[in-house]
Amino acid sequence: MSSQIVVLGGSGEGLLDRLRAVRADGDVPLVGNDRWPAAHWDTVRELAASRPVPAEAAWATLTSGTSGTPRIVLRSAASWERSFEAVSALLASPGGADAEQRILLPSPPASSLTLFSLAHALAGGPRPVLPDSADRAEATVLHGTPQALSAVLAAGDLPHLRTALIGGSHLPAGLRAEAESRGVRVVSYYGAAELSFVALDTGDGHRAFPGAELEIRQGELWVRSPYLALGYLGGPGPVRTAGDWMSVGDLATLEDGVLTVHGRRDAAILTASATVIPDEVEAGLRTLPGIADAVVLGLPTDGIGALVAAMIEPEPGAAVPTARALRSLAATRFTSSHRPRIWFEGPVPRTESGKPARAEALRRVQAGEVRRCA
Repeated sequence: MSSQIVVLGGSGEGLLDRLRAVRADGDVPLVGNDRWPAAHWDTVRELAASRPVPAEAAWATLTSGTSGTPRIVLRSAASWERSFEAVSALLASPGGADAEQRILLPSPPASSLTLFSLAHALAGGPRPVLPDSADRAEATVLHGTPQALSAVLAAGDLPHLRTALIGGSHLPAGLRAEAESRGVRVVSYYGAAELSFVALDTGDGHRAFPGAELEIRQGELWVRSPYLALGYLGGPGPVRTAGDWMSVGDLATLEDGVLTVHGRRDAAILTASATVIPDEVEAGLRTLPGIADAVVLGLPTDGIGALVAAMIEPEPGAAVPTARALRSLAATRFTSSHRPRIWFEGPVPRTESGKPARAEALRRVQAGEVRRCA
């Protein structure tokens, strides 16, 4: 009998046991988010049942959905299991004093970031602690996004936290410094649902994850490792392969072993005669005073292709800067073609993995659901 994808609710209660049961039956679990609207649940279930599942598939996750179109990523058991030893070493406390590690997982289980740690727990990794767990305060490690780390530090309610494994989106240097000043060792990483772990940063830049090989080909990052996914359910999707190498289309540079990722080529904004990579502008905006985060998008505009716009999320407690102040600040960071021309107030919408959700931000702007900065 062939295996099938079993779509599970994202409620934390008994989730680990449900995952274990699905895997024991030889089926492939895919965890949803209880906050999804009914129509999205229907779409995911229909997609999961639409194609046969390869025999070697063991886990299924959804892509982050920045394009607005969900895709199911399939991976073998080994593609995650081969990284468990390296991840366990990263999470270990100095001196190996952990009697029993408890790992706080703030992101929804629908995120591949959290599902990885649940799979690790089934194989003997740290015991998972979901946000509403009674033993939250006992967490010794954290696997989450920069936003989750910031919230944990602000709450100050994890007295035993010693290590944070941070992925999903850009980690501000100031956030790393704050965590480390409180005795929390921070390891950030770059990866993707299709690639799993690619590179680690312990404070001196992103370098290849153990077992991963990196190459830059015509400006794009290609990865060869034992952690790559099998592909998408029912089709090739946007990922490209060449032999045993894979690329998700991220533009990047690799200098002296340090990887710098600049964003997806297909997310580029074409404005007049310039090509603008949103990730690069977002990184610059995050350095401006009073700005916690930003998402950059292209507003379709006759004659020039798109107008560069930005949605700004101010630092907690800070007022939203005026459009005039933002234009003045942007002029100190960007060339004319890369400066946002229209500014909107946040908060920045995010995917389940913590990345800025550009498709949702554009939808909100076009629907008039967000305010322009005055």
